[in-house]
Amino acid sequence: MKTKKVKSAGRFGAGYGIKIKLKLNKVESKQRKKQTCPFCKKSGVKRLAKGIWNCSKCQKKFASGTYYIGE
Repeated sequence: MKTKKVKSAGRFGAGYGIKIKLKLNKVESKQRKKQTCPFCKKSGVKRLAKGIWNCSKCQKKFASGTYYIGE
């Protein structure tokens, strides 16, 4: 069950602890947002895989931080 406090990290049970789930929540919320492209400066970059990003506006595929750009 997902709770208000841990949101999507609620998929992990009680055995993981609240601090770990809150840290995971912070990373996942940043990771899933559309980020600003360093080439065209528009918001449209999505994460394809670990460290691989793709801009939907200028169609550039590039490597950057693992979870969010500029890490």
